[in-house]
Amino acid sequence: MAYERPATGRHAAIARQGNAVSKERFERHREPWRADELAKLKTLTGKGMALKALAKALNRSEESVRDRARQDGITIAKLR
Repeated sequence: MAYERPATGRHAAIARQGNAVSKERFERHREPWRADELAKLKTLTGKGMALKALAKALNRSEESVRDRARQDGITIAKLR
């Protein structure tokens, strides 16, 4: 068995968290969008919600929400 030196810096904090990093992942990873999720996306963007809030409300990644909105021609409000 090879020697593994202890993690330092940023990586040490991640290593100490253990499984906490994986718990932050989105449960809907790579699953197709349902009709009710699309309706909710359209409703929330119409109310002017920001990308981060949309992602949290839909339990999707920001990238997934941004890509789907772009695909459907939906404009997401930018925070200023």
